[in-house]
Amino acid sequence: MTQASDFQLHDRLARDTISLGRSRLCEIRLMNDRTWPWVLLVPAIAGIREIYELAPEQQQRLIEESSMLSQGMMDAFDGDKMNVAALGNMVPQLHLHHIVRFEGDPAWPGPVWGVQPPEGYSEQELAAVRAQLAPLLERLA
Repeated sequence: MTQASDFQLHDRLARDTISLGRSRLCEIRLMNDRTWPWVLLVPAIAGIREIYELAPEQQQRLIEESSMLSQGMMDAFDGDKMNVAALGNMVPQLHLHHIVRFEGDPAWPGPVWGVQPPEGYSEQELAAVRAQLAPLLERLA
């Protein structure tokens, strides 16, 4: 396995997301789409495409961080369903999507991908989301 110091965020993830900080294992990124509360965990390990490529202790840590993030996002945004997915069809670098869903949202009950063009956050909206997530991000750090 490649050293974490060699890790670089995939260009598309860097372009489409906003940094929220780091956890013990992952880069924490907010999808720049105000339609849904949507956060990605990207293990900061170079060359990883699949969860099974992580060392066992990294796999366990990823599941712990994903569970903490999922519960924290549901608490913060009072959603109806939490969608967690690791697709990797467009971006091969391992990343887990965490999307809070609401009955009646623009894609409900289907998947969010391709339903509509992303609607980026305004500075005020981004500040509000950061404030809502701040206690959770502190626990993940």
